[in-house]
Amino acid sequence: MPAEPASAARPVAAARRRRLRADRARQLADLLRHQILAGGFPGGVLPLEDALAADYRASRNTVRQALDLLRGERLVERRAGVGTVVVCEKYPHGLDRLQGLAETLREHGRVTNEVRTVGPVTASGPVAHRLGLPEHTDVLCVERLRRLDGLPLSLDLSYLPMDIGGELLGCDLENTDVFRLLEELTGGPLGHAEITLEAVNADAHSAAVLQAPRGAAVLMLERLTCLPDGRPVDLEFIRFRGDRITMSGLLRRSI
Repeated sequence: MPAEPASAARPVAAARRRRLRADRARQLADLLRHQILAGGFPGGVLPLEDALAADYRASRNTVRQALDLLRGERLVERRAGVGTVVVCEKYPHGLDRLQGLAETLREHGRVTNEVRTVGPVTASGPVAHRLGLPEHTDVLCVERLRRLDGLPLSLDLSYLPMDIGGELLGCDLENTDVFRLLEELTGGPLGHAEITLEAVNADAHSAAVLQAPRGAAVLMLERLTCLPDGRPVDLEFIRFRGDRITMSGLLRRSI
């Protein structure tokens, strides 16, 4: 078999080098992102490129490409006379405890809620099924924009059975987590929740309300919360701004 001409092999080799550099930049960006979110850079200022290259044993080109990726995420920016600085804080949201947003973020500021929709609606088939209700049953629908110290953080859409949810109509939905209100109404703690987390593109409505670019990816948490006896009481679809929240949890392996 004839050898591949040198002229034909050069573009292939160049493409491989570019891919390798891109892979290294992505891997370095992952490490730097972790350091940023963990508060690993005092004052929110990253070391100079030479120092990062030495610390992570990377080339300066790789460091520059990694920082470009983080700038594209609006996590850092370059400032003249200062260097690369952190410009967007992400708030931690745990996945190993059943808590409302105000409980989860109580150490980071005050959560307030703009009630955009509240009232009875006829449940669609999937909503009725998830809540264990007959089709076409009325449920309470609540949509709230949730802010942390005035910063738009999530858009929450909840469906609740009317025998429990109807009592929320007279409650302070602007300043109180639904979980806390449900526990006050039912006289005891909630039980467990089933969750699904995925990335979805923000629709025009969600993007406008969250003040996010249209089509930007948001974290969508679907959560079905139940009472201790297993009865479903709260079906939620929560869209988080992905640039302002980070999900974490402690998982244990059982055999």
